[in-house]
Amino acid sequence: MGLEEDTMEPPAEGAPHGGARAREAPGYRAAGVDLEGKRALVQQLARIARTTPQAGVLQGIGGFAGALALADAAGAFEDPVLVAGADGVGTKLELLARLGRHRVAGVDCVAMCVNDVVAAGGRPLFFLDYLAMSRLDPEVASEVVEGVAEGCREAGCTLLGGETAEMPGFYGAGMYELAGFCVGVADRAAIERGMMARPGDVLVGLGSSGLHSNGFSLVRRILEQAGADLGAPAPFGQGPGAPPGTSTLREHGSLGERSVPPPPGITLGEALTQPTRIYARAALAMGAAVEVHALAHITGGGLPDNLSRVLPAGTRAVVERGSWPEPAVFRWLEETGRLSETEMFRVFNMGLGMVAAVAPADVEAAVALATAAGHAAWVVGRVEGPGLDPATTLSRGIRFTASAKQAQTGGWVEIVGR
Repeated sequence: MGLEEDTMEPPAEGAPHGGARAREAPGYRAAGVDLEGKRALVQQLARIARTTPQAGVLQGIGGFAGALALADAAGAFEDPVLVAGADGVGTKLELLARLGRHRVAGVDCVAMCVNDVVAAGGRPLFFLDYLAMSRLDPEVASEVVEGVAEGCREAGCTLLGGETAEMPGFYGAGMYELAGFCVGVADRAAIERGMMARPGDVLVGLGSSGLHSNGFSLVRRILEQAGADLGAPAPFGQGPGAPPGTSTLREHGSLGERSVPPPPGITLGEALTQPTRIYARAALAMGAAVEVHALAHITGGGLPDNLSRVLPAGTRAVVERGSWPEPAVFRWLEETGRLSETEMFRVFNMGLGMVAAVAPADVEAAVALATAAGHAAWVVGRVEGPGLDPATTLSRGIRFTASAKQAQTGGWVEIVGR
């Protein structure tokens, strides 16, 4: 974790040669940058980083860059290639900072990057983070990086280094920015084959913890318009007579929905900001035991935008709503924000954080492997085709076409009721 200091804050107005300002010793501290405090912080962050896997680490925090011996860290690959991803936590950070849930921010940052890397076929090797704040707060910074290290341990990768920046006047009081970068490894043959679903594949969905780290610009707007109290008990949950933690089957619009309440006693703020789940162990376990044709990390754009990225042209993914339990937070947002079903599926993950496309013969094994890795998993749909044309194919539910994330034309997604 290197140090970066910037003095974006202009000098205070007033006479430069008189008053209290003139009596303050000039220097970086007067400009808002505490070098001594940062040196102590970096030593603490180095200790935290060493709690993550250290295989192959030649140089970690403290140098100009981290160094990792690829052969030691990656293991046996016939023709290894690197797989890299970068992401952040988005505007969820504003809520996390306000609630003091800084460790969650660190986990989220790792999850958003690592899940993308495994969806692309890579095994995570190492992670770098970038943390910037207006004024150094060692307690907050340590908490954030503790979360980063927790996420790295869960993903099985090394926290190799990063950047901690103190930038006076650049961020609002108590706010900070957090971004991450993950590098993984894969066999060249697997990458060249591509991660693409096939007609006849079954879709296995892995459960999310809730919103993960997407859609928070809309969430924050709904909270503001509703005047919601983040510290109050979550105003959603049990259906009539349902004990805490159980599912209740309801009809919602044209599609069936199973809604799962949050744990008893949880606040609205906690329910909205549950840590993003990390699917690395489940994805790697499935990939080692069965042929996973494709993985889709369900982030911004929801199922329509992300699942369609792994569909070849002339196919569609038919996803059956009601085949998995949706965290009750989604129902509350839908009703409180007066959102349509279409908008909900376009913005949120709706309870599925990762979807795997596997052959029918491998479904039972895939579900068992995901469950053994700590993730609830369900059969949530199938891939139909080939040769389908959206212009002539009758829609069976809500149809979503033209993913904003696709570089080329592929298949499409339909959400149907059971």
